[in-house]
Amino acid sequence: MAKRKTSSPKATTKKVASIKKTILKKEDAFLIVGIGASAGGLEALKTFFLELPDAPGMAFVIVQHLDPTHKSLMVDLLKKYTKIQISEVKDHTEVLKDHVYIIPPNKDMAIFNGILHLLEPSLPRGFRKPIDFFQRSLANDQGVRAVGIILSGTGTEGTMGLKDIKGHGGLTIVQDPENAQYDGMPRSAINAGVQDFILPIKEIPKLLIKYSENRNLKPLEKPVEIIKTKDQLEKIFILIRNETGCNFGDYKDSTVIRRVEKRMAINQIAKLEDYIKYLQKNTEETIKLFNELLIGVTSFFRDKEPFEILEKEVVPKIIENKSNGDTIRIWIPGCSTGEEAYSTAIIFDEVISKQNKNIKLQIFASDIDERAISIARLGVYPDTIVTDVEKHRLHSYFHVEGQSYCIKKKIRDQIVFAEHNLMKDPPFSKLDMISCRNLLIYLNIEAQKKVFSIFHYALINEGVLFLGSSESLGEYADAFEVIDRKNKFFKRKNLQSDKMPQLGFNFQDQLPTIKTASVPILKKVQQDNLAIITERLLLSNYAPACAIIDNKGDAVYFSGNTGKYLQPSPGEASLNIVDMARDGLKTKLQTIILKARKSQKIEVSANIKVKTDGYYQTIKLTSRPLSQSLNDNGYLMIIFEDIDTITENSANDKKKEIENVSEVNALQQELDTTKEFLRSTIEQLEVANEELKSSNEELQSSNEELQSTNEELETSKEELQSVNEEIVTVNTELQGKIDELAQSYDDMNNLLASIEIGTIFLDDKLTIKRFTPSMSKIINLIQNDIGRPVEHLSSNLDYDTLVADVKNVLEKLTPFTTSVKSHDGVWYQMQIMPYRTAQNVIEGVVITFVDITKEKTLADELNKIKENYEFLLESTKTVVYTQDKNLCYTSIANMYPDVKYRNFKGKTDSDFFSEKDTKKLEEIKKKVLDTGHPIRQTVSIELGGSIKRHDLTVRPLFEKGKINGIACISTDVTELSEVQKKSSEKK
Repeated sequence: MAKRKTSSPKATTKKVASIKKTILKKEDAFLIVGIGASAGGLEALKTFFLELPDAPGMAFVIVQHLDPTHKSLMVDLLKKYTKIQISEVKDHTEVLKDHVYIIPPNKDMAIFNGILHLLEPSLPRGFRKPIDFFQRSLANDQGVRAVGIILSGTGTEGTMGLKDIKGHGGLTIVQDPENAQYDGMPRSAINAGVQDFILPIKEIPKLLIKYSENRNLKPLEKPVEIIKTKDQLEKIFILIRNETGCNFGDYKDSTVIRRVEKRMAINQIAKLEDYIKYLQKNTEETIKLFNELLIGVTSFFRDKEPFEILEKEVVPKIIENKSNGDTIRIWIPGCSTGEEAYSTAIIFDEVISKQNKNIKLQIFASDIDERAISIARLGVYPDTIVTDVEKHRLHSYFHVEGQSYCIKKKIRDQIVFAEHNLMKDPPFSKLDMISCRNLLIYLNIEAQKKVFSIFHYALINEGVLFLGSSESLGEYADAFEVIDRKNKFFKRKNLQSDKMPQLGFNFQDQLPTIKTASVPILKKVQQDNLAIITERLLLSNYAPACAIIDNKGDAVYFSGNTGKYLQPSPGEASLNIVDMARDGLKTKLQTIILKARKSQKIEVSANIKVKTDGYYQTIKLTSRPLSQSLNDNGYLMIIFEDIDTITENSANDKKKEIENVSEVNALQQELDTTKEFLRSTIEQLEVANEELKSSNEELQSSNEELQSTNEELETSKEELQSVNEEIVTVNTELQGKIDELAQSYDDMNNLLASIEIGTIFLDDKLTIKRFTPSMSKIINLIQNDIGRPVEHLSSNLDYDTLVADVKNVLEKLTPFTTSVKSHDGVWYQMQIMPYRTAQNVIEGVVITFVDITKEKTLADELNKIKENYEFLLESTKTVVYTQDKNLCYTSIANMYPDVKYRNFKGKTDSDFFSEKDTKKLEEIKKKVLDTGHPIRQTVSIELGGSIKRHDLTVRPLFEKGKINGIACISTDVTELSEVQKKSSEKK
């Protein structure tokens, strides 16, 4: 373990003073804007600061991808576009209002208590991601005072940083991809849904100013401010619940207020009462506020130390207690976009593999946010997760898809993602572990109590509870045993049922109860009332058995022989009618009760087989609401009627009949009954969930206030990471231009020395300024000739008008080109051009000599070949031409005589020949195009008013294996045909 350095008294005093100064400045809080940019970011930043006022009332921190080997010139460049003070960050720089801070090269930067700290990069170049690293620290340090902006850039960086800023209540803005020079970073953030606004770069400064003016950044004066806003918050909760079905009454008021204030600032609304009216009129804003309250701050293996304890100590013990073939059940409520669920699955998979056990893993990951669950189900994350996931895990559990990582199927199949409201919906059960991290800190004390009772119920005995670093058990410390207090691992204790709250009706509104003494039918029968006695006797002998139950399902009155259908269950005494139901009756009884409560009508179920004293009795079951009789809808009359009577003599026959029923039919009936029961249960829960009301209207205790304050000041301990895109470096355009200017002299010298083109630079007085080495072959030059007039030098060219041509170019400013020959027979193409400066001033000429001897010789040879070729074609009366796939002429040599057109290109046979001849020729050519085989055929064509016979050869032309046209050779054989014809006639 490394030794901790001891600070000197002076250093300690300075540090304490700095912290005090920072705390005092919170009263005068301002926004800190973290701007991330990559390729194309320089132009965006110029436009941004041009639109920004000189005193915006906030601070700006710019993080870019800088080349670590070059000194950054960004400070000097941006000073031209703003009067705000700009400086490059030095270690331990305090952030001040109306200042711009720029990250230096080859450094990572973070902010803590309003102080910028520089760190040496921990990762090599190509793997650093400084934008995410800084914006994450900005979110943790400044919370609601943080603003994240992503500008032009490639890759996916910035997405994770904006996600953290938005999760902590800050503002997030993305440059419109359509206006960004490179849209990779903006589109990645938009696809992840982490932005509050998508704006052109010119609109961003205006929004920041309006947001800053309307944002309340001063700490709340508790509890006075909360008392004033309590009623208004409840109205907001009602509007959100009506629109989404979710109740945020269990959230801490301070958490909700911060999110509401952010939306008010964005919409430029000063008073809470006005914002409530705005919500009433604007459904879209209600949805946006709902999404704002869904806090989703998460990452892979978040908080390194707790996950190390999970991997090395907690998970191995869970697996050791399991046998081959067993299933480990885990629940992760508030899973957000799934990173923690996948992290947990990866750790369990690794440990199971090490212990070489055949154990099934089943993880239930739930969240109230539908959008987050959709992302989690896909399992696709940006490449910036490399800062959170180790390389060997990336290789084993992810595969690359473009610039994203996708979780592999073997891990994805172990997790079930579901939309689930922890406060409303029934919990999962028989769980080996629950991981609920950084969710409870947003709930009030009463809600936390309910959650802990749910967790205690859901876990098996000695099941593990994993909480966040800022969370504690509070009053439920006795219900769990501590495994690791620092890293928040606890183990469930098996307490007596009376020490934990009952969960039977935790997930629905309690229906009002009615005392039995107030019900007329439950009054004791007066013995001296003959009419009542007679009615009682008739009911007991001839009416079917029945029971009256209250809204809890407890029996409050029995009539007739109900013992055939109901029997007290062993153990603690209970009058719950479902618990007392005999074998075969429980499911149907529960279902018909639920149906009757929902419909408030008589419900009947027949052909129910109830096992009584060893044989089955078929009965009809009726559930009748008593709302009309008792002015209350909580009471039901349950009537039991026998369909047939089975005597003792026929009991054996009945047993045989039951045994003869096929097993398939019995199972099918049981399945149908179960489905009906489940459907009724779900319907009842849905009705109950809609009627839930916000709870806990009392002030929070002093302990809660202290906990809330600690949570607001707490900064997450993100592992130091470095991110950087290898694709681009900072100031792409700028750095290239500076390098060009710095190396222009060397480049020019190397260019002149390396090229084989003879070049000489003359000034306006025709004196020599510079020349290339190859010029010494053309004009007798040495290095000492620089500065001499060119006319004083002797030339090796058979060309005497060089000086005159140069003067002519200087006068007319028109380039001059000609071919010249040297004494040794070498041909050059000489070009004389004016020498123009950057200010478009003529300061001389540039003369170039390009060796064209080979080209000249080749051109002469080609001319001779062309003459011979044309002579041959003309003497043989042969026409050579090409056509494309549409039979349009593309080239022709020795065109047909006696035609009206001289230009064949773009024309077809119909332009030269008759309709009959055109059809004849096109049939031959199309056949070649279709088959790809050449055809040679003699055809008769009308030309110049006479019929000519031509020997026509058509061949296909191929390009990349496909036919793209034809080549045709047509030779006039009219005279030859006539000679052959006469010769045949003589014979």
